[in-house]
Amino acid sequence: MGQQLQTQKLNYLNKDFKGFKDKLNSYAKTYFPDISNDFNESSPGQMFIEMSAYVGDVLSFYIDNQLRESLLLHAQERSNVSDIAESFGYKTIATAPSSVDLDLFILIPAAGTGITAAPDWRYAPVVKEGLKADSSDPGSNQFYTLAPVDFRTSSSLDPTDVSVYKIDANGNPETYLLKKNVKARSGRIRYKKFTFQEPKKYDEIVFEEKDITEIVDCRDPDGNRWYEVDYLSQNFVYEEVRNTKTIDPFFAEFKEETPYLLKIRKTGRRFQTKVLPDLRTKICFGAGSSNVADEIIIPNPNNMGMHLPYGNVSAMDNAWDPSNAMFTRAYGQAPNNTTLEFKYVVGGGLKDNVRAGTIREISAVAFTLDQDGLNGATVQFTKKSLAVNNPVPATGGKGSETVDEIRQNAMGFYAAQNRTVTREDFVSRVYSMPSRFGNIAKAFIIPDEQTNAETGVEQKNPLALNLYVLSYNRFGQLTPSNPTTKENVRNYLSKFRILTDAINIKDGFIINLGIDYSIITLPGHNNNTVLLRCNRKINEIFNITRWQFNEPIFLANIATELDRIEGVQTVQDINVYCKHDAASGYSGNFYNIQEATKNKIVYPSQDPAIFEIKYPAIDIRGKTVTY
Repeated sequence: MGQQLQTQKLNYLNKDFKGFKDKLNSYAKTYFPDISNDFNESSPGQMFIEMSAYVGDVLSFYIDNQLRESLLLHAQERSNVSDIAESFGYKTIATAPSSVDLDLFILIPAAGTGITAAPDWRYAPVVKEGLKADSSDPGSNQFYTLAPVDFRTSSSLDPTDVSVYKIDANGNPETYLLKKNVKARSGRIRYKKFTFQEPKKYDEIVFEEKDITEIVDCRDPDGNRWYEVDYLSQNFVYEEVRNTKTIDPFFAEFKEETPYLLKIRKTGRRFQTKVLPDLRTKICFGAGSSNVADEIIIPNPNNMGMHLPYGNVSAMDNAWDPSNAMFTRAYGQAPNNTTLEFKYVVGGGLKDNVRAGTIREISAVAFTLDQDGLNGATVQFTKKSLAVNNPVPATGGKGSETVDEIRQNAMGFYAAQNRTVTREDFVSRVYSMPSRFGNIAKAFIIPDEQTNAETGVEQKNPLALNLYVLSYNRFGQLTPSNPTTKENVRNYLSKFRILTDAINIKDGFIINLGIDYSIITLPGHNNNTVLLRCNRKINEIFNITRWQFNEPIFLANIATELDRIEGVQTVQDINVYCKHDAASGYSGNFYNIQEATKNKIVYPSQDPAIFEIKYPAIDIRGKTVTY
């Protein structure tokens, strides 16, 4: 594909040297027959014609080349392809870091003896974000963690594995081993300061490093944060806030499931990054220098048209850019007599795709632990016991994008427009929200329906959508999402949704099931062993991670899977029924399975619902029968 693009010829004038020469000769013969009548190749007149044809050929080449370089499909110069891609909204990358899942281990003392023995959770620390670990593979960069690791909490999405590590002479646990998993990324964190004097419109700075993968943070001496945005006219950013009673007493009730709140912040302190053709990173600032905050200044007749220099009737239908028409810090604030310190990451590349079991050395770590009332020596022992390992290889690291990769990625990005338009757009966007803002296990979206007040008939509402969501509890079972998570979803989608789309976030319906089945076993096989295998297979089929809203149950497929199990001669019967007793821990939603079953297919309800076997140990029951 790349070779084809390189050899493709694109002509605008469609003229070469011979074409220009023939045209000039024809022109001379037609309009100057008395002056020029010697068209021999060695004649002086022919020399001037050929020189003119040469100039035309060269100019034609440059015009054709400029046309080619202005089209994304045909451009070959990296700088031109990058500029066109940027105009489409796509940002090129200098290099891609490698990602890996790290296992963190730590030892804490035991509390109690005998049956009361348990980990002393007072010694369980929080490992702050940014733990640095090195790989033994030569040439690779450091890896740093992307989120804090809280050994004190455990959930279905962030479990804490607990095991006895050491026992004393009496057989009582002495220390426990805790294990958590966290995502990490390759790269070395660096810091650099830039000093600014008088404010300049659209001021720029350039880093000398060529492998910057991320700008982590930027602050001025007063502690004010400057935010990276996709484009300078974007005047709001996402900000994560710890979910505490001080921030919001209501949402703090769900801080265990949703530890962080997602807030939208409006700010003038913002910048845009751009990767130059030589793979260096450039920072671009805005043009404003007003001392009044952007969020205070709003559009009004005084700054939207009445005092424009050509404010007459003929200009009333002109299109104004709201982000430029207001006399504010246009496209962000320009740094003024200050020093900005950037925290950024340098690294990436194929060399960072290290092997499994090679990330074992911790080079930097910080803890959060309330040590009041704790033994100092034990606290130090716990901190020093922290260990790390990567059970799987690191993947994702690659070098800079090639010209063809930039071209294809830009066309794909332009088609997507970074907006939620289709049903798949909404669902995938909800799933991409980081889990620290609340886990969304299942999502489903349909048009809203409202009852016509005059006719009483349900009709579609074209301006609203119903987003049904469900989450996991600590046991990996489906549960309604808490209000804090829903609020984070609302804030998260506000950046991507179309202005006219209203989104109602609702709880999806859970239909809990029980399954009774009977089988005939082959001679010579233990019935209990065969039933155990069948139970495991049904539990695997109904693994909730594989099911989505409004997905039917094919009983024939279940029977086929059971027939394949060693020791099963035939499946005699499969009976699926609803379990809805809320007092027993079920959802409380009743669904008539018998009425919904046609031709051995259990069809879903009209309301967005999902089937779940909540307690496989008691909800899956099998028996063996004979002919």
